[in-house]
Amino acid sequence: MDWRQVSQIYLDGINTGIATFQSDIPLWDEWDHGHIDTCRLVAKSGDIVMGWVALSPVSGRCVYAGVAEVSVYIGERYKGMGIGKALLNELIPLSEDNGFWTLQAGIIRENTASRGLHKKCGFREIGFRERVGRMPDGKWHDVILMERRSKNGSFFQRGQAFN
Repeated sequence: MDWRQVSQIYLDGINTGIATFQSDIPLWDEWDHGHIDTCRLVAKSGDIVMGWVALSPVSGRCVYAGVAEVSVYIGERYKGMGIGKALLNELIPLSEDNGFWTLQAGIIRENTASRGLHKKCGFREIGFRERVGRMPDGKWHDVILMERRSKNGSFFQRGQAFN
């Protein structure tokens, strides 16, 4: 199991102050319950986890079953090596194979590296939420909303039943 290393990379992200509004690493059961089992990937060199990507459902309502939130985190020592791009480019077809037609990300405005990564992988900015998140130190942040729509036309054919 890679959770020990994945959670350490998550903590690295927390410590940047611009990767997430989380202030603590969740317990494994909490994290596992909040993420989709079939769409989790790690990038490894031998036994070392360099980064990870996972999807979370955006809603429990059936109409949003094909929409998921992306989380991508790269270990501090491995940033700038193309690992994030490789992970997202693996996740995209995997998500489509698992019935997802829209991937979305809410990225803290100051996290320009993550915004750039998502753009390179076909995401576009669709808006922002002003002062929506407040850090434990009291600082407010805007969140840039980004999405990537599947280019797989079979999701959008008329007359097909929706399961």
